[in-house]
Amino acid sequence: MLKDNYHRSKPLLTKREREVFELLLQDKTTREIAKELFISEKTVRNHISNTMQKLGVKGRSQAVVELLRLGELEL
Repeated sequence: MLKDNYHRSKPLLTKREREVFELLLQDKTTREIAKELFISEKTVRNHISNTMQKLGVKGRSQAVVELLRLGELEL
């Protein structure tokens, strides 16, 4: 029983994935996000890809819509 509650309260996104998607919401490019977070563009793409896999969606925009719907992101 306790285990179920733990999984429900566990955030879907890592802190870094959330940061990447918050910047995507601001219409930033992969390059701009990488620069702002001091990570490589490849790492930004990996965070986006990992998040899309978690959500079972096919594109960045679908991921954003789903994250907003789930309350993981706010406009």
